[in-house]
Amino acid sequence: MIFDPVYFLFIGPGILLSLLAQWMTKSAFNKYSRIRNSYGLTGAQAAQAMLDRAGIRDVNIVPSQGFLSDHYNPMTKTLALSSAVYGQQSVAAIGVACHEAGHAIQHARHYAPLWARSALVPTARFSGIGMWVMMFGLMFQSQGMVGIGAVLFSGVLLFQVVTLPVEFDASARAKKLAFEQGLIAPQERAGMAKVLNAAALTYVAAAVSSLLTLLYFLMRAGLLGGRDD
Repeated sequence: MIFDPVYFLFIGPGILLSLLAQWMTKSAFNKYSRIRNSYGLTGAQAAQAMLDRAGIRDVNIVPSQGFLSDHYNPMTKTLALSSAVYGQQSVAAIGVACHEAGHAIQHARHYAPLWARSALVPTARFSGIGMWVMMFGLMFQSQGMVGIGAVLFSGVLLFQVVTLPVEFDASARAKKLAFEQGLIAPQERAGMAKVLNAAALTYVAAAVSSLLTLLYFLMRAGLLGGRDD
């Protein structure tokens, strides 16, 4: 278990996909953060405009620390935008801000996958110990322990899978509404889409990595494809 080449063969594709997604996200954001949007709106103003036109008056938009730390908290109805988004007038800032506003709209419209993801948050946090349980199961050659760990870790994978439609839908709303509501110019739509599509890929990469990790432990414990002695 200290070094198993098979492990890296299993998770290699997930690692490469994650690295690609991170590079694409940073590259797209950095490129379009240097392009000022035609209407001179800041990220915070664009998000507020989307919320206003959706009739949502009880969401607070606040600045947050950290690079691309943007998020919407349905518990406190707070939309937090990073410094690279909140007060910036770039195409990238509009895209990210509208994406987060899309989550607020999902919440207000009772979008089922968002509610499911929120309900799974405590489970996903607890399920993180599943990785350790599976590791100890292999160390002690205990199929039962690996099986228990796999069940626990499946909570993480389930959370990540449910997250996918939530993120894709928020991006779709942002792309559609930002254009229809005059928050982004026609010639800037492609740039905004590249930023959001790259960010969406990071969620796909996370789910793929978790799935491959789970399959590896099941295989090594003999619970998938026969026992590996």
